[in-house]
Amino acid sequence: MMNSSTSIASITQRALLLLIGVLLAGCSHRDDNAYQGYIEGEYVYLGSSQAGKLTQLQVARGQTVKAEAPLFALDAVDETAALKQAQQQLTAARSQLADIQTGKRAPEVNVNRAQLAEAVANARKAALQLTRDEAQYSAGGISKAQLDDSRANSDATSAQVRELTSQVEVARLPGRSQQIAAQQAQVAAAEAMVAQAQWKLDQKRVNAPADGLVYDTLYRTGEWVPAGSPVVQMLPPQNIKVRFFAPETVIGALAPGRDVTIHCDGCAADMPAKITYVSNNAEYTPPVIYSNESRAKLVFMIEAHPSIADAVKLHPGQPVTVALK
Repeated sequence: MMNSSTSIASITQRALLLLIGVLLAGCSHRDDNAYQGYIEGEYVYLGSSQAGKLTQLQVARGQTVKAEAPLFALDAVDETAALKQAQQQLTAARSQLADIQTGKRAPEVNVNRAQLAEAVANARKAALQLTRDEAQYSAGGISKAQLDDSRANSDATSAQVRELTSQVEVARLPGRSQQIAAQQAQVAAAEAMVAQAQWKLDQKRVNAPADGLVYDTLYRTGEWVPAGSPVVQMLPPQNIKVRFFAPETVIGALAPGRDVTIHCDGCAADMPAKITYVSNNAEYTPPVIYSNESRAKLVFMIEAHPSIADAVKLHPGQPVTVALK
């Protein structure tokens, strides 16, 4: 038979256990439309397509920058020299094309004209001499050989006049169409080389693609940066999202575009957001065949994006509670 002290202790123990059970039940109660989640950021890793020594790092970790703000620059001595060389080659190709298109220069044409005038005078002199020799030959004053020499000289001077006349006409003409087309191709190739050299030079300076937070810097001034290696890690506010997990019992009612509310500790107020992605696969599959008992353990990952104004108040890894509307 229990004494009174043992009975009182037993009653007290039972009351304490009942109170603890009530408290635990109260703590385990939550809103059926609220789910736990966390903030995640999709980082942008910014680097150059060209290798080089880091000469300027114009931002610091934790700094907020605007779009097109300069971030960093690499050594560009070779690229600057290559651009100047390409520009000089383009200038030379364009000059050659202009020279072909305009024909010979005026002084060169004047030389051809003077030669033509001299040939015309010689031809006239030879024609007069031939006329005199023909008359002398008829009178028996000269031999047949001398007459033949006069005729040959007249024919030669006349041929020279025709040749120089053609040279003057050709000197006024531009280059042949095939030559012009070939030189135009050279100009186009030189322009492409300039564009390529300019692009490589531009790659040595990288600007911010959008407004955002400089989440981290991965190199220091003076270090060698391989081609394609990121130097600055940025987090634009539009890349901040919330991930939460919902059971399969409500997944059918969730779709991109549905409104949700984000609650976080320390936030002044809850933030609206819209669902942008609903996973098609369960994040957790029990190691048993599906059954009515195991189906309740399935959850699906959901992503939602807040507005840009609210996104800057959130931080990757921060735990949040998401409520469905």
